Amino acid sequence: MIKFCRKNAFICLLVSGLILMSVIDITLTYQAFDHTFTQIISMLMIVPPIFVLIGLFDVWVPRQTVIKMMGQNSGIKGMALAFFLGAFSAGPTIAAFPLAMVMLKKGARYQNVLFFLMVWSSLKLPIVFFQITQLGIGFASLINVTMFVVFVLGALVSEKVMGKKELAVFYEKARATE
Repeated sequence: MIKFCRKNAFICLLVSGLILMSVIDITLTYQAFDHTFTQIISMLMIVPPIFVLIGLFDVWVPRQTVIKMMGQNSGIKGMALAFFLGAFSAGPTIAAFPLAMVMLKKGARYQNVLFFLMVWSSLKLPIVFFQITQLGIGFASLINVTMFVVFVLGALVSEKVMGKKELAVFYEKARATE
């Protein structure tokens, strides 16, 4: 039992917390289970379709196409495609990471993948439309243009800061996931 608790310390801590919470107030435990169940159901509604789409992308889109569209020599076209893929995406940001890994594995440029992740997390169209309705078009435009510029500069600079050796190791790790 001690070996199990050391290996799974976080789970044991959570179970201990639930037991303690049950002693203090059983309704809190019921609420915790209800919230947990609700979150599991919502994730099961989102994650499997996203992974199916990522799997289809991995199988249907040839490596040469990704290299041509988003590879080392893609230039502004690669950044534009990364922007549109991120802006017109659906789902939580956590779903973007497996897609980014597939892009890297297929030969997409690091800066394009990084830019894609940044756009997915903050410049998706639903987020932009929500900002416009809540903050007004002027302020939302200022925020989003600023983020866009920072994301472009951040992607460009981060690739320059990483050395060729570090990038090679990064790409090798991505390809090792096959």
